[in-house]
Amino acid sequence: MKDKIDFQSWTRREYYEHFGSCDDPYFGVTVTVDCTVAYETCKRLDYSFFVYYMFESIKAANLIENFRYRIIDKDIWLFDRIHASTTVGRPDGTFGFALFEYTDEFNVFQKNADKQIAIVQKTQGLLADNDDARRFDVIHYTTLPWFSFTSFRHEKNFRHKESIPKIAFGKFSEREGKKWLTVSVNANHGLMDGYHIGKYLELFQAGLNKKL
Repeated sequence: MKDKIDFQSWTRREYYEHFGSCDDPYFGVTVTVDCTVAYETCKRLDYSFFVYYMFESIKAANLIENFRYRIIDKDIWLFDRIHASTTVGRPDGTFGFALFEYTDEFNVFQKNADKQIAIVQKTQGLLADNDDARRFDVIHYTTLPWFSFTSFRHEKNFRHKESIPKIAFGKFSEREGKKWLTVSVNANHGLMDGYHIGKYLELFQAGLNKKL
């Protein structure tokens, strides 16, 4: 479900017109979050750490309206729920895209994610389902478990008014007895500001700190 934004009365109209005129309206940050509790929880409960932090990430993003804005045919739309479109690696070094449908219950989310991962593992090429490539109600995720990073740049297609936020995760590192996960967030500045990314990171960290 989605609702069309009344552009004339939209509080972000001036911001959208200003940043939307840029050749590259995307901005981004790279930070680390404390994943110590989340990692220990996954080890204790035999959860996939990858699926667990993906769940907490998309859950946090859904709580912030600006992460659910999309530009479709020159109009601004607000989705009521967004999902995770993520890369999944294969043993041969290639990867495919998988859609993790968001649900409030982790057990349901994990079952769907496990199913999608299994599909990617049995296929070749980028997409297990070509329809997923045309979806707007997603966030584009990528995971680079081989290394941490201090900056990250995503590919973008500005000819089609790119508006989907892009989040990347790196390899976690350890220091001072804690585990730290690298996170990069890139988004269209016409649709959100640094404040909104800050709120996302705050909510994401709270989810990772949750004890089960």
